[in-house]
Amino acid sequence: MEHSVVVTYSRNVFLPLTNACRNECKYCGFRSSNPVIMDFDEIKAVLNKAKGASEVLLTFGERPDVHRRIKEKLGEMGYSSFMDYLLDVCRFAITKGFLPHTNAGVLDKGELKALRRYNASMGLMLEQAVELECHSNSPGKKPEVRIRVIKDAGKLQIPFTTGILVGIGEKMEDRIYSLEVIADIHENYGHIQEVIIQNFSPKNGTPMENTPPPTAQEMLEVVKAARRILPPDVTIQIPPNLVEDIYPFVKAGARDLGGISDITPDYINPEHPWPELDRIERCLRGEFVLKERLPIYPKYIKLGWYGNEVSHLIHLLSDEEGYRCRN
Repeated sequence: MEHSVVVTYSRNVFLPLTNACRNECKYCGFRSSNPVIMDFDEIKAVLNKAKGASEVLLTFGERPDVHRRIKEKLGEMGYSSFMDYLLDVCRFAITKGFLPHTNAGVLDKGELKALRRYNASMGLMLEQAVELECHSNSPGKKPEVRIRVIKDAGKLQIPFTTGILVGIGEKMEDRIYSLEVIADIHENYGHIQEVIIQNFSPKNGTPMENTPPPTAQEMLEVVKAARRILPPDVTIQIPPNLVEDIYPFVKAGARDLGGISDITPDYINPEHPWPELDRIERCLRGEFVLKERLPIYPKYIKLGWYGNEVSHLIHLLSDEEGYRCRN
């Protein structure tokens, strides 16, 4: 098909390294007061099953080693901090042929710089650029703190994913403002490769379990607003497991579906399984071409915005256009 519009996704494997977190968001079903941490035998076992994936998504609670149990476990494993453990996980994943994409929560600039060497890209959801009641016990969800991290990533030329969470108590004007904040950051630093428009999904046992999620029409309006507000070189991502039909969102300007795994669930939203690729292609109705990408977008491969430790893998896995090569 000539001049087909491309919709991308990344084939990944999801590693929830620990469910310890210093934040207590009122909608979160991932955080645990009795947390665990993955050891390297567990990590190796999962990676060994993920032969077709190019991305390893590293997700965990923010500042997990503030939790005494996790700090003790790290000590037993031979680590003085969670960051030392995380860097080792990144190094190990690279030796197994995976490109790390780390969602680490709030970090300082030195930590971002250390992780840059071992990551193809990184991410931090802004969620909303206004203070909300659901974040009243979450110091890492202060908008100014998250904005600082996203800016620091730009200063370090880290290809970055951010986004907004829709339906957590904000108004439409807050969503618009949050998108404008992201647009302004990108116009200054040029590093935001994608912005996720993610709908809140209520979790049983959380304070917000009875809060209704946003409607499909609400989400569609936010995607349309995002496409108006964000610069053209910023891709809009819609999570394909959180909406019933991706087609209207793609028609409205979304061009990426994020990471999809055939062996690991979405540990943040485990009640919503990943759709099969053939179902996604059917939803595109022959109007768009589905194409696999790496966790780093083609633009940033061409710019050389990646760490030394992932350079060889990026070149091995990418084709001439910067998408995932077909071996």
